[in-house]
This record gives sequence, structure tokens and C-alpha cells, in this order.
Amino acid sequence: MLRRTFLATLPLAAAGSSPLLKGAGAPAGVEAAASTVAPLPKFQAAGEEIFLRPDVHAGDRPAGASFASRSAALGCSGAAGTAHPLATQAAIEMLKRGGAAVDAAVAANIMLGFVEPVSSGLGGDCYALLWDPKAAQVMGMASSGRSPKSLSLATARSRAKNGVLPHLGAVTVSTPGALDGWWTLHQRYGKLKWAELFEPAIHYCEAGAPVPQIIGYYIKRNMAAFLRPGSGVEETANAVHTYEPAGRAPNEYDVFRNPDLARTYRMIAEGGRDAFYDGPIARTIDAYFKRIGGWLSAEDLREHHAEWVKPLVTNYRGVDVYGMGANTQGLATLQMLNIIEQFDVREMGFQSAEALHVQIEAKRLAYEDRARYYADPHFAKIPVDWLNSKDYARERAKLIRLDRILEPVYPGQAPSHGDTTYFSTADKDGMMVSMIQSNFRGMGSGLVADGLGFMFQDRGELFSLQDGHPNIYAPGKRPFQTIIPGFAAKDGVPWLAFGVMGGDMQPQGQTQIILNRVDFGLDVQAAGDSPRWHHEGSSQSMGEDIGGLGPRGILRLEAGVPVETREALIDLGWPMGASDGGFGRYECIENRRQDADRVYAAASEMRADGVALAY
Repeated sequence: MLRRTFLATLPLAAAGSSPLLKGAGAPAGVEAAASTVAPLPKFQAAGEEIFLRPDVHAGDRPAGASFASRSAALGCSGAAGTAHPLATQAAIEMLKRGGAAVDAAVAANIMLGFVEPVSSGLGGDCYALLWDPKAAQVMGMASSGRSPKSLSLATARSRAKNGVLPHLGAVTVSTPGALDGWWTLHQRYGKLKWAELFEPAIHYCEAGAPVPQIIGYYIKRNMAAFLRPGSGVEETANAVHTYEPAGRAPNEYDVFRNPDLARTYRMIAEGGRDAFYDGPIARTIDAYFKRIGGWLSAEDLREHHAEWVKPLVTNYRGVDVYGMGANTQGLATLQMLNIIEQFDVREMGFQSAEALHVQIEAKRLAYEDRARYYADPHFAKIPVDWLNSKDYARERAKLIRLDRILEPVYPGQAPSHGDTTYFSTADKDGMMVSMIQSNFRGMGSGLVADGLGFMFQDRGELFSLQDGHPNIYAPGKRPFQTIIPGFAAKDGVPWLAFGVMGGDMQPQGQTQIILNRVDFGLDVQAAGDSPRWHHEGSSQSMGEDIGGLGPRGILRLEAGVPVETREALIDLGWPMGASDGGFGRYECIENRRQDADRVYAAASEMRADGVALAY
């Protein structure tokens, strides 16, 4: 792959002088890798193997990083980036109507509930970090639903498989929080009428929209899982009616419609959040779960309310990086950055084995704490200040050795006192919104209530069933959440509204974005296009260790990671897995200028079907 002058501007280690690179001498006791390690192919859907050509790479750009897929979209009045072009267009339309960035974000999420059902929808939860220009601070909004009150721990355990909750079915369903999150944001910051935000999505639900490549691929995979014998899904006819109206899952380029969702959206547009949580939709949901033997009830819906929360923050090399607290894994990003800050990764070199090794070890350390401590703070006391402290990070960083892999890896000892969609928007007044929403695992639980046109999340799967674990299942409790928006500011001024979707990849991806921007100076688009790593196999917050991956887990690298870096990491002893497409999906808006000529730079993800626009 041509690297052109970009790598010439980076430290020499980037070109191969890192002590961990091939030829520098493998650590004692570690067997040397084969002399040539073929780069892993980029993830491709079945049937596209003809494009798995390691000798073919992207075309050459005349400026910027050689691996960048495009330039950032620039504008002075507003910007939006989402995982689907129609959602981005809906957001821009709201901004042009005079709406705030919150209006744009909510309209985008409503649209994504139709065009990207594999990641989002009314049946899931949502979180947001936003810059309030009047208050001059970052605000946090959390709308995470609780478990059904009628579902006991004993019943949950009776449905467990191998000691953990199943992936699908009614036992995994928690109260949908997304809609109340939209309503809460709009009530505080919205400028347009509530019903206006639903207009673009209702139109396309009825008129139809072509199914793009990646979304179409995942609809097929999800539906196949729901319909598989023994899946545990109590009722599938409604899911088939909604997502396979032609008797099969839609193919790429097929025009997909969802008239049931259009009717649901109309009820909400006219009746507000109460139509969903204390009205006709709630009654339909209650009756449906009674019919299939589930537990979610009208009472659970009626008692749900979003929360305004104070974000967590750490300073990484002069940049304030914010994370969502509550019952999410947002703290993991901050813990990783605090540990990595103890090392000069820029001197180690961009995409060098040494820099990646430090990042991976920081992830393993932070994720052990994630598994041990993260939970619903309404039910468990979490030592957040200690976990996020620089002193604790320095203590943990001392465990990392550059010539070997840490074994065993374990959580710190606290003092005694103590598949997802992401999108971002920005407006002419300086408000920036970082928002994330998810049904958790792909499309969700497999359950669609009669005539409503959306699937319920399976977030409850993430509860632990282990006695004494802070994330143990309890009625009316919020499960551990993987979805986290990201935000960064410099010198008290908003800088980045960003996120990386994808389960446990999210803190890993967010950390890589911050390093690419802060340590290596990549622009907002190249920072996302840069090849990523993904480590799997840490202890899980639901009390489940991934079996069969060994004490070091599995490291996956995208094809763009230099071969010499891959070889050096194998020499060091990292077990290498195939590139499987699980490297997250990124959107970002950067505030480039603060004067009268404010400039936004919007970036989108080449790994998804999305687009970023600015005007």
C-alpha cells in the first residue's frame, strides 16, 4: 500500500524502527513468527470473495493520509453525520428549517429507526452528550430502560443457558428508553414542533427506501437467527411480517417499506411521549407480552423517565474527553486514555507494534475493572472517582511491559469506602450533539408487538446471574450498557462530537480516535479511516468470560495495519484472529473555528452505509 509523504511526517518508529518490530529480536520465550504474514482481508459479505485481493488497495489521494477514503464535509451553518444518507438528510433538513442540533439529532434517530433497524429503533435505549452554548458546558442525557418488575431473579435464572441469560426472547427485553430520550432532549432544547421531526421518516416508511449493502446484509443475518429452530424467540410471525414482507429478507437495492412503523410514528407525533408510555402503544405492548408469556408491562412503560446526568471527564494531553457514566461503559474510554497517557505513543510511531501493544494492554486492564465494578449506580456503589484518577492510572500503567504480555490480568482493588447506531449534529449557534442509540445485539430480541413495526431490544442479556456481582439481575434494574457517546473539548470550547458503534469495541474505538487526533494529528476523516485493532476475550460485565479464547484473548487487526506490525505483535505472543468486520462504525463533527466564521468538519465511516454533510 502506498503511504506517500504522510508517514514521512511521523516518527521513525512508524516506518519500522520500533524495538517490537520484526528484526529487533523477539522477546525471550516467544517463538518467532513465520517470515511472511499475509495481511488479513477486509471484511466482506458472503459471495464477494472475488474482491478479497491483498494486492489491490484503495486509489491514491493527492493530499492527506493515503488511507483516507474522502475529505471531511465542511460548512459554517451546521453539520450532521449518521449511518444512513436519508438520516443525515433529515438532520440537515431540520437545521435548514431553523431547528437546533437537538431537533436534527432526534429527526435523524427517528429516520434511523426505519432505515437502519439492525442497529436502532423505538425498542431500544439512547444516550447523548451535548454542548450547551448558553451554559457553556457539556450536558449528559441517559434514557436506559429498566428490567420488567414482574420478572424475578429466580425466573431469569430458570431461562439461563450455561449460567448466563440467552441472547434472544422475552427474558432479554428491558423497557425501551429511546423515545423518552428524544422527548427529553426536545423539551429542553428543541426549536421546531415535535411533530415536524417525524415528517421525513413517516414519508419514507410509506413511500419506501432502497436497502443499502451493509444494512441489507445484517437484516438477513438477524432474521435467520430469529427463525432458527431453538432460537428462544417466543413469536416470530410479527418480525417476518415487518422485515420480510415479500417472504424473504430484503436484498440490497430492494425498496423497503414499513407502514406499521409509519402508523406508530404518527401516533407519537400527535400524542407525544405519552402515546408510547401511557397510551395506545403501551396498551398494545402490554397485551402482546401477556399473549406470548413475556414480562414487559404497561406499568414498566409508564414509570420510565430519562435522566439528565453529569458526564465523566478526564484530561488527555490537554484535551478534555467526556464519557457517559450511569450504567454504561463510558468510564472505560477514560481509564484507557489515563493509562496510555503514561506512554509516549507518538514517539513509538503511528501504527507501530509498540504503540498498539500499549493500547491493547490498557484495554485489558480497563476491561477487568469494567467487568468487576460497572453497573446501575441506583443499585450498586461504584468507585468512579478512584477508577478515573490519574494516580490509579499510573499504578496500572506500571504493570505494562513493552517486551511481554501481562499475565494474569486482573481488576484493581478498590478502596474499602468505595450492533448500535451513532450520529452527531451541530447547529449555527454552536450546539453540538453526540448521540448513540441501540437495540443491543443486532436488531434486538426478535420480538415485534402486533402492528407496531419495531423490534424490542435484548439489552437484558447483559445482566449477570452471579450472586454478589454489582450487575446481578433484579426487577426494575437497568442492565449494564455498552452504548456510549463521545465528546471532547479544548480550553473550555467544544471540539469533537464523536462516537464509534459496536458493543465492546466502543471504548477501544473511541480511544483510537482520540489518539489518532491528539497524538498523531490525523484530520477528522482520516482518524476514522485509519486501520483499527479490536481485542476480544476480557471478562464481561454480565459475569460471563468468553470461553475458548485463552488468557490473552484474541487480537483482530484490519487489513491496513502494516505487515511488519502484525508480525511483531505475533512474535510478542498476541493470538491473532481473522478480520471479521467488528471494528465499529464512526461518525464525528469537529468544531474547527470559534470566531465569526465558525467552521464544522463532518466525517463519516467507510465501514458503514452512512454519510456526513455540512452546509
